[in-house]
Amino acid sequence: MAQRSAAVETIEERALLRTVRPIDLVHLARQCLGDEGLEQEILRLFKTTMGVYQTRLSAASTPDELKLCLHSIKGAASGVGAWTIADIAKTLEADLAAEQPLNAEHLADLAMAVEEVGVFVTQMLSNELA
Repeated sequence: MAQRSAAVETIEERALLRTVRPIDLVHLARQCLGDEGLEQEILRLFKTTMGVYQTRLSAASTPDELKLCLHSIKGAASGVGAWTIADIAKTLEADLAAEQPLNAEHLADLAMAVEEVGVFVTQMLSNELA
């Protein structure tokens, strides 16, 4: 009985960690077919991609440019399991599609989520090299 309880706690702890991490590592591992080297490379590319599209989003001056940036951010984030970024980008995309002005708070949330993922990726990659 004690073993079952410990196993249940471990499963619950893992589920909690998945919701706390800015990237769903289980999803990423599945996408990379368990290849850790590929995961690391994907994370490096994702971090760079997010920086590029955040810059482009800030400089975008037309609805088409905004749409392209948001869609690219959403797609890249979904691919690696950065669900918070994907969800915020999706919300902003919906606002744009409804011809509503982009919510400044949502844009700030997106920038914060991108920064958080960047820090997480840097820490993960430095731990892999150590």
